[in-house]
Amino acid sequence: MRVLVVEDERRLALALKHGLEAEGFAVDIVHDGLSGLARATEHAYDVIILDIMLPGLNGYRVCSRLRAAGSDAGILMLTAKDGEWDEAEALDTGADDFLSKPFSFVVLVARLKALARRIGSRAPQRTVLGDLVVDSAARTCARAGTPVALTPREFAVLDHLARRAGEVVSKREILEEVWDSGPDSGANTVEVHISALRRKIDAPFGRTAVQTVRGAGYRLEADGG
Repeated sequence: MRVLVVEDERRLALALKHGLEAEGFAVDIVHDGLSGLARATEHAYDVIILDIMLPGLNGYRVCSRLRAAGSDAGILMLTAKDGEWDEAEALDTGADDFLSKPFSFVVLVARLKALARRIGSRAPQRTVLGDLVVDSAARTCARAGTPVALTPREFAVLDHLARRAGEVVSKREILEEVWDSGPDSGANTVEVHISALRRKIDAPFGRTAVQTVRGAGYRLEADGG
């Protein structure tokens, strides 16, 4: 899941980025309303965490402009303000959910996952390829009826491939989707996680679903054995 955090408190924004990336999300951060509007307009995000009190352009106006432009991203308003009028205004401008500071990170993650389920993804929530089942909403994977334990990053890579099943997906696309091409990503990062997926979802079951297309990237195929 790709997440955009629009938050002017830089320490909070960075903490959210690190925490959400540890959960397997790809995260961008910006610190003012105009930058948030531009980034959300230029790139596709599944969910936008949008502070209300922002410099340049407040969150209400960012949200309303995004909806007017046809954005279908899930929008979670995040603010230090509290009260039913603020929540009502957030929802009236097109937000899907509302969370007041201070908040529990566990609750925030749960809200994001619930929001993603509620708005629906642009791709199917549950992908079945032969005897491999990838559930994007529950973030679970099973092969031949056997649950397969994956790290958040491994699942994110598999989920992206599953959403594009049968298509060739380049390393760059995977990096941008899962790691956002940050400093902790590199040329061999995808290879390491692809190898881990093969060890977990293919090799123990005698399958070869995760395929390398030389010079192009990777492809996930139905391989039920």
